[in-house]
Amino acid sequence: MKSTILVLFTSLLLSFNALAISLQEAKAQGYVGEQTNGYLGLVKETSEAKMLVKKINPKRKSHYQKIAKKNSLAVNEVATLAAEKAIKAAKKGMYIQNARGEWVKK
Repeated sequence: MKSTILVLFTSLLLSFNALAISLQEAKAQGYVGEQTNGYLGLVKETSEAKMLVKKINPKRKSHYQKIAKKNSLAVNEVATLAAEKAIKAAKKGMYIQNARGEWVKK
């Protein structure tokens, strides 16, 4: 079941391909980071970063809901698994949220 979730999560990441450049730029510049809840968070508040978060998080939630329904899981379980994967995949120098909710550079 975890492998199914990982495959579906990978497709989630690929579905954001059109936004990938601006998302990666925002991450690289330290404006946004991966939170422990599976959603993108604001590290530095800028209007561009806020718009990006508002655009991406609802799409993530929608994908998490589809995956959860397909696998008879709670949405927050899927989001937590996605967060673990996204945090591990974050590149050096990008921000991730630690267990205390603080932003740290990876």
